[in-house]
Amino acid sequence: MNKTRQQELNRWLKQQSIISRRWLGLSRILGLVSGLLIVAQAWILARLLDHMIMENIPREALLLPFIMLVLIFILRAWLVWLREKVGFHAGQHIRHEIRRKVLDRLHKAGPAWIQGKPVGSWATLVLEQIEDMHDYYARYLPQMSLAVMIPVLILIAIFPVNWAAALILLGTAPLIPLFMAMVGMGAADANRRNFQALARLSGHFLDRLRGMETLRLFNRGAAETESIRRASQDFRQRTMEVLRLAFLSSGVLEFFASLSIALVAVYFGFSYLGELNFGHYGAGVTLFAGFLTLILAPEFFLPLRDLGTFYHAKAQAVGAADSLITFMESPLQRKEEGTVQLAGGVPYVIEARNLTLLSAEGQPLAGPLNFTLSAGQRVVLVGQSGAGKSSLLNVLSGFLPYEGELKVNGTELAQLDPVWWREQLSWVGQNPQLPAGTLRENVLLAAPDAGDIALNRVLEKASVSEFLPLLPQGIDTPLGDQSARLSVGQAQRVAVARALLVPGALLLLDEPAASLDAHSEQRVMEALGEASRQQTTVMVTHQLDYITDWDCIWVMRNGTIVQQGDFASLAAQDGPFAELLANRKEEI
Repeated sequence: MNKTRQQELNRWLKQQSIISRRWLGLSRILGLVSGLLIVAQAWILARLLDHMIMENIPREALLLPFIMLVLIFILRAWLVWLREKVGFHAGQHIRHEIRRKVLDRLHKAGPAWIQGKPVGSWATLVLEQIEDMHDYYARYLPQMSLAVMIPVLILIAIFPVNWAAALILLGTAPLIPLFMAMVGMGAADANRRNFQALARLSGHFLDRLRGMETLRLFNRGAAETESIRRASQDFRQRTMEVLRLAFLSSGVLEFFASLSIALVAVYFGFSYLGELNFGHYGAGVTLFAGFLTLILAPEFFLPLRDLGTFYHAKAQAVGAADSLITFMESPLQRKEEGTVQLAGGVPYVIEARNLTLLSAEGQPLAGPLNFTLSAGQRVVLVGQSGAGKSSLLNVLSGFLPYEGELKVNGTELAQLDPVWWREQLSWVGQNPQLPAGTLRENVLLAAPDAGDIALNRVLEKASVSEFLPLLPQGIDTPLGDQSARLSVGQAQRVAVARALLVPGALLLLDEPAASLDAHSEQRVMEALGEASRQQTTVMVTHQLDYITDWDCIWVMRNGTIVQQGDFASLAAQDGPFAELLANRKEEI
């Protein structure tokens, strides 16, 4: 990673700290107060030892300073605990806001854009990489200020007592941040590579896990196991590289801190032996000055050593920020979201003129298309795979960009408020997604306040009530991950019931009968056929047995609509639709 990129990432990370600047400021204040208590504690302890050793003052006469020393110990411990709590709250608040921004960006990008990357990589980005920023905000950023303030406080306390010892500390202090920066640049780059490896490994593992059945049937289990082993080994090596750099950083810090403290001790030792005679303002090197300096010397380097310990957190945050910024700044190739909302209760007419469908990256997928979808019309899209049928549904849903004209009641679709527009849609896809916990919650996803009468009606229409008695808790049965308790056909019927519960102005169906058995296919298509008579409907399908009474059939080939008409007229003439019918008969 070049220096310019690192500076850019550092600026971005610091900008995010504005989200919780009050908590971070409070953490710094608590650290500063703790530093003042360190100086007070060292001063009292050195004075106690000087009184007892040099002045032979009885211990009983020193009871009050001793009580004050104990109270300062307790107060320091409480401040350290409170500072940890405040820092944790600051880190948690910032992580929450960053995660919200990422999820908003994912929501804005839409499903078509998200599908270009493995699910595991998104999980790594949203969960682990944002989590790895916590210590940067909770500890590293406040410690940066304390690494300056507390050493300055200690120098202010030592200079009036012995300027030579203060100069030794001041002269050796810059060595620590210098070597921290040298080690840290390598650590940040190693962390970035580590995060990339983790994202690849997560996506790789999840894809293989989902395809386990296929892999085993084709005897690829052992080969994929070996592939995952190699990927895991690569990730292990990268992780050890990061840890090696972190331990190297700690070792460098400890070496220079110990060297500096040793120099201070040597200076006072030779001064007490009479070999050195400077640094004491003419009053001689007192035992009090030696005790005070040697007690504060480790505390002088402690903030710098803590900063070095947390420097690994900075390297982690920089590595995570690289992936986050790349994602947040990735062009979505979408026009600005509109704000127009059309009048409610009015049938919608959709017109397309020279419409070109684009991918999430802006590449043409299909077109040009010209069609008019009248209010209440029932249209079937048929054609070979890859003709652009599902892409057209994604454009109508607002999930893919387009060029040309696509108007709803005379208003360009891109100018419509996307949230409002999707409220006008009903949707059933070929891969039913049931994200909620129970069957009831999944049906009520779009209408949580729907009554039992409406719920039972759509369950009956979608034939969900047919298999409800087979579930242990009926409609309140938890479905498990990926709807594991239901077959594909049962899950599809639940999705149909969900679409029927809140009829929209436009019903979009993308292969609703795909992967269903004959019985489930019949029941699902009957329910959707009835629902399609109550709203404008566009259905993509390869099944030609249930479309004989639909209003219009659009035949797509190579990204364009090559035929339009009803079933009878298209079946009677030579052309692409007749070929599809002939192929269907051969399959049967």
